[in-house]
Amino acid sequence: MDFKSKGMKKNLLIEVKKLSAWFKGAQALSDINLSIERNKVVAVIGPSGCGKSTFIRCLNRLHEEVEGAYLTGEVILEGKNIYSATSDPVLIRRNIGMVFQKPNPFPGMSIYDNVAIGLKLGGIRNRSLLDERVEQSLKNAALWKEVKDHLNRPGLSLSGGQQQRLCIARALAVKPSVMLMDEPTSALDPISTGWIEELLQKLKNQVTVIFVTHNMQQAARVSNRIAFFLNGELVEFNKTSWFFTKPKHSKSEDYITGRF
Repeated sequence: MDFKSKGMKKNLLIEVKKLSAWFKGAQALSDINLSIERNKVVAVIGPSGCGKSTFIRCLNRLHEEVEGAYLTGEVILEGKNIYSATSDPVLIRRNIGMVFQKPNPFPGMSIYDNVAIGLKLGGIRNRSLLDERVEQSLKNAALWKEVKDHLNRPGLSLSGGQQQRLCIARALAVKPSVMLMDEPTSALDPISTGWIEELLQKLKNQVTVIFVTHNMQQAARVSNRIAFFLNGELVEFNKTSWFFTKPKHSKSEDYITGRF
C-alpha cells in the first residue's frame, strides 16, 4: 500500500473514523476519531465504564462477538477497513493480537503448544520452523530463560506473571502488526508488573501496542501517546509528555489532578 499516493503519513498504521458502539441498546462509544502510527505504545485511560475496553475490542472485531453488541464507523488498518464485507475476522485477529486482563493459557496444553497453537492453526507443520518461532516468541516476551528447559510442562503451571508473558508470546508468535492489551498488569504483583512494563517498552520495536490501564503512573512510564476517554467520548489524544504537562482540555487536567 502506497500511503503517499493517498496523502497519508507513511508510518500511519491505524485510522479510526466516526466509531460508535452499542451494547444491548446502551451507547458505549460516540464518534471516536484518531490515527495511530507504527511502533508506538498508546495508553488508553479514563474512569471505569468510560468505554476503554470496548474501544480496543472494536479494533480487532471482538466487540461484535458479544450478544447485543454492534457498531458503526470504520477501523482502517494499513489502508483497509477491517469491517468491510470482504474482511476475514480470523485473519484480522491474527494481525491484531489481544492479551486480556487475566492470563488465559490454554488448559491441557504445554508451554510450547500454547505458543505454537496459532502457528499450527495457520498451517505451519515444519517442526524446526515451529521450534524457531516458539523460541523467538518466548525470548521476545522475556520468558525464554525461565522456561527453556521446561517447555513440556503445562502452561498453567507457571506463575501469574509468567502466564501473562506466555500469553504475550502466544500473540507474538503469529507476528501481528498490533498488540492490544486490556489492563495486562492489574492482576499481577509489583515485580511481575515491572517485567511487563519493561517488555512493553521493547515490544514497540516490533509492533504497535495499545493498552488499557487505570494506572496513570504506568501510562506515563510506558506510553508514547495517551488516549483519554470519558463517558464514551475521546476527550484527548496527545503525546504522553504533553498530556501530563500541557493537556489540551480542562477535563484532562481535572482527571490528572483528581478533581473529578
